[in-house]
Amino acid sequence: MSIAVENKKWDAKLYDDKHSFVFKYGEDLVHLLDPKLGEEILDVGCGTGYLTNLIAEAGAHATGIDNSQEMIHKAKKEYPSINFEVLSATDFHFEKKFDAIFSNAALHWVLEKEKTIDCMYENLKTNGRLVLEMGGKGNVESIVSAIRNTLIKFGAKEKANINIWYFPSLSEYTLLLEAKGFRVKYASHYDRETELKDTANGIKDWIKMFGGSFLKNMDENIVEKLLTEIQDSLRATNFRDGKWYADYKRLRVVAIKQH
Repeated sequence: MSIAVENKKWDAKLYDDKHSFVFKYGEDLVHLLDPKLGEEILDVGCGTGYLTNLIAEAGAHATGIDNSQEMIHKAKKEYPSINFEVLSATDFHFEKKFDAIFSNAALHWVLEKEKTIDCMYENLKTNGRLVLEMGGKGNVESIVSAIRNTLIKFGAKEKANINIWYFPSLSEYTLLLEAKGFRVKYASHYDRETELKDTANGIKDWIKMFGGSFLKNMDENIVEKLLTEIQDSLRATNFRDGKWYADYKRLRVVAIKQH
């Protein structure tokens, strides 16, 4: 049985320095969004604001929200002309309705997915569009398995069972959207193997950035041994030609609010 984990504290500098691929890959999603001049667009889980700014540069009135104070602080510093707010994806409300809601690499962090879908629906105009990408079923499966197996080996079975992410199948997530009243126009579940920036410690840095909840309150010496063993166990499958790779699988959806 999995155990839900508490809200994660983000390292905004580490995110931008070594994991910028998260928002760089999202540039293609902004093209799919196709923001228009004067549109009101909400970026849910905006992180440090890179993609929110691209939306604004297209002429739209962009607003970014994120549950992380660290991320929003950096976004406001980088893009002072854009409205950024610390708000949860499961509990946000604006007086104005949006022409579109955009979300990249954020919604798989939200275990209460129905609440987020409710919020997105209620904050969209009728015929407004939802354009999102998130981790899909099987996302980073090799890394997650290695983390859980190594934690069990180290006697930390309870930590191995925590549940950090929600990685749905295409049918599972589109059914949730349709149940709320969205019309799904496009949905794709695809492989996107991703090169990790640090050639020496790619897996270790990835876990520190995204899987830190597995390591919470553990002795630093134990953590380093654990990370080394996890990375070594993945060398045969996730390392080649001097580079580390993560086995990303993404779910991309475009849906319309009908009423």
